[in-house]
Amino acid sequence: MKPGDKFQITLKDNSKKEGLVMPSRDKSILVLKLKSGYNLGIKKTKIKSKKKLKNTTKKQKTKKITQNKKLKKITILHTGGTIASKVDYTTGGVISKFTPEEILKMFPELKSIANISSRLIANMWSHDLRFYHYNKLAKEVQKEVKKGAKGVIITLGTDTMQYLTSALSFILEDINIPVIITGAQRSSDRGSTDGGINLIAASNFITKTNFVGVAVCMHADTNDNLCNITHGCKVRKMHTSRRDAFRPINVKPIAQVDPKGNIKYLSTYTKTHKNKLKLKLFKENIKTGILKIHTNMWPEQFKAYKNFKGLIIEGTGLGHTPGEVMDKATSSHKTIFNELKKLSKTCTVAMASQCIYGRVDMNIYTKGVKLQEIGVIGNLCDMTPETAFIKLSWLLSNYKKKEIKGLFETNLRGELTPKTKFTEKFLQ
Repeated sequence: MKPGDKFQITLKDNSKKEGLVMPSRDKSILVLKLKSGYNLGIKKTKIKSKKKLKNTTKKQKTKKITQNKKLKKITILHTGGTIASKVDYTTGGVISKFTPEEILKMFPELKSIANISSRLIANMWSHDLRFYHYNKLAKEVQKEVKKGAKGVIITLGTDTMQYLTSALSFILEDINIPVIITGAQRSSDRGSTDGGINLIAASNFITKTNFVGVAVCMHADTNDNLCNITHGCKVRKMHTSRRDAFRPINVKPIAQVDPKGNIKYLSTYTKTHKNKLKLKLFKENIKTGILKIHTNMWPEQFKAYKNFKGLIIEGTGLGHTPGEVMDKATSSHKTIFNELKKLSKTCTVAMASQCIYGRVDMNIYTKGVKLQEIGVIGNLCDMTPETAFIKLSWLLSNYKKKEIKGLFETNLRGELTPKTKFTEKFLQ
């Protein structure tokens, strides 16, 4: 039984299963890809008999598709991910599809929405991306702007999507077209795949609005009713597998798009930039880090960053760290505070909160005031730790250290929410 063979399996309870044989990591398990698209694992000890069937599925050649040149031109830049993958039923395996013809064959709805151009930039896991790749993608976007694209869609694995969207928001200064990042939480060989709807919604948003800037398009709920368009600096992956994993943080989504292309606007957005696009890239070898505050910390954890240029402290609550000596057990906290003080002299240290919603406020408690006195910046900011990390890294790449505090605490790309606009309803 080889991968790609079609078999009918009769189990010992006389039930029958039919599908394509898939590769299995466990030799005691037979994996079949059912007609529904789902995989079924069967213990070989439960198999009564098996019958090989003729696989009538033929491998189809991709035909050249004529596109409507009168429609807006959208370029899809791929970095891999499940959104551009499809099951090859001649082999039972999953293959990636990246050409315009292949994309339009997978998602034929796109043909009536835009004139699609598509190409592969890199086929890699999202958590393997580095500042180098953010710079590379920004340069590819710039190429598409020069070629006349009216919008760019970037497909990406979802694990580090919020880092890329923040990074491009800062690099692409005065971007004059929409740049929408999307992906899929469920692979294309599953009936619950979300990639197609996300891609179609992103395309509709580009062609039907005058939005410019960087945003994310992912499912708004667990059904296929709506996709959220969320600001690139104000989004976070909040669930490992749900299709509505990406949620707006401290803001409303920019808009919601349904599968038919209807758009409901939920907040204001940037419509145009008068200046020409320019790139402010990352220094690819710059060292910045994120340190999560937790109980029972030790001075060595802070010393580890002595050779770094920047550090985001993911503080507790309003932005706190260990630092007070209450008894013998907390005697090391004085050393922790001194290490942080020493670190702030050579490294730009900024505060974010691990609470996600709300903002840092180091004016409330004495501990926060002391942190500001030793040089910790970021007071009254409401960035997620990921956006704060990206912003600090980008500032260190493009500005002098004396300028960074003021810029970090200034809203440059919509990453900071005016205090009067945030209400608890966004937690719902």
